[in-house]
Amino acid sequence: MGRVFVARAITGDSLSRLREAGHEVDIWPGNLPPHPTELRDALSDADGLLSMLTERVDEKLLGAAPKLKVVANYAVGFDNVDLAATQARGIAVGVTPDVLTDATADLTFALLLAAARRLPEAQSAVRDGRWRTFEPQGWLGASVHGATIAIVGARGRIGSAVARRAQGFDMKVIPVNRGDDLHAALARADFVSLHTPLTDATRHLIDDAALHAIKPGAILVNTGRGPLVDQAALKRALEDGRLGAAALDVTDPEPLPPDDPLLSAPNIIILPHIGSATHHAREAMASMAVDNLLAGLAGEPLPYPAPTL
Repeated sequence: MGRVFVARAITGDSLSRLREAGHEVDIWPGNLPPHPTELRDALSDADGLLSMLTERVDEKLLGAAPKLKVVANYAVGFDNVDLAATQARGIAVGVTPDVLTDATADLTFALLLAAARRLPEAQSAVRDGRWRTFEPQGWLGASVHGATIAIVGARGRIGSAVARRAQGFDMKVIPVNRGDDLHAALARADFVSLHTPLTDATRHLIDDAALHAIKPGAILVNTGRGPLVDQAALKRALEDGRLGAAALDVTDPEPLPPDDPLLSAPNIIILPHIGSATHHAREAMASMAVDNLLAGLAGEPLPYPAPTL
């Protein structure tokens, strides 16, 4: 039987299945991730790792984990894992696809609506005593019903789920996938929602040029990955009014330091990466991660593998 290191406690009781199968389970205490040196120490005799997006699984870490057989990433993405390095060492890597699709799509639309209707500003006005009466020109926002939305990464599970929700608002959907003219789509869209994977080609996909191409006053929503957006360019676009608002569930880095310039930008909503944060989604992710671990520790194919190179 093997030893599994879990980078932090997770929701539900799925880890009990590892113990029932005779594996030792070591859970990192507290809400913060282990420091890289602590993680390397913890993996010195580990056969399996249940990692979060905060754990960088690279050559240095793998060199300190000679017994490692399987990495179960507690996420649909895997940009924190060096797949070339794990593949070269014969280490299986698994992810948790699909079960967080609806939760993330719901949050995407929550952010879109909150930014469009200026809900954070309106709530602050109530709490701060600035709501004096019905104000015919107060907190005017953007219409969502019938508007045009560009969905970047529309073929993916989450992008497709966002498109279905947009149809309920009679929105016109512009799908943007690899090879499509991004800037032409940005010029037509009232809302832009990002769902493409993070790769070398998509890093800073939304840069100064894209933000100059975007329709004036448009609203940008990012529930994909923080580095899809050049945050310095985003701040400039918000400050000069080219962009109407931005709503982000992901940033670069995560978390943002307290003095990060983006926090002082106008018309921005920033959440702490809660796209999958429902009881149902997180418990399903835990179950899939454990399925991957059990298979990998038994030398069997993973039921939910990351793509191979």
